[in-house]
Amino acid sequence: MTTGTETRLARETGPAQRVAALAEPVLADMGFRLVRVKMSGPTLQIMAERPDGTFTIDDCEAVSRALSPLLDVEDVISARYHLEVSSPGIDRPLVRPSDFEAWAGHETKIEMAVPVAGRKRFKGNLEGYEAGEVRLFIENPEGATKEPVLIGLPFADIGEAKLVLTDQLIEAARSRLAPKGYGDGAEIDEDQISQERSEDNG
Repeated sequence: MTTGTETRLARETGPAQRVAALAEPVLADMGFRLVRVKMSGPTLQIMAERPDGTFTIDDCEAVSRALSPLLDVEDVISARYHLEVSSPGIDRPLVRPSDFEAWAGHETKIEMAVPVAGRKRFKGNLEGYEAGEVRLFIENPEGATKEPVLIGLPFADIGEAKLVLTDQLIEAARSRLAPKGYGDGAEIDEDQISQERSEDNG
């Protein structure tokens, strides 16, 4: 079971970090959770979801309407940019302890901010989260046996973690979200809204 608070792996820097600081409390008040903020060229991507992992087109629009004027007033990004609000998608980032529990059994890639045994990249089947560690079944590094080895990676030292897109994951995501009428994040047109914003007030 998850212990402790639902701390998010917040790895944003620069303008994205400042946007995250502004967006997170607004999203929380609206009943959403911030997943990630990312600047990619002129595009500002804000990824969010409800606590149950769903995020509708209406949710995208509501978040965009709430954040657009706030970002303009705070003038966090001085250049012309596109605001893109989206769901996490199927091969989603994992940013909270509950994410690692909810998607246990699925293939996951983890890159550490702090190396573990001299290694930064890990890939394997997710076992879950326990006592501050993400537990992952990886191939035996010694190669002596084909049985996978269960390792624990400190949650606080993870730089980035995301699910690997597999047929099993696609089926699992659809079975969880489709009955509720939510987009699965695979189609941008279904769950993403973009708005071009400019700092030009005149």
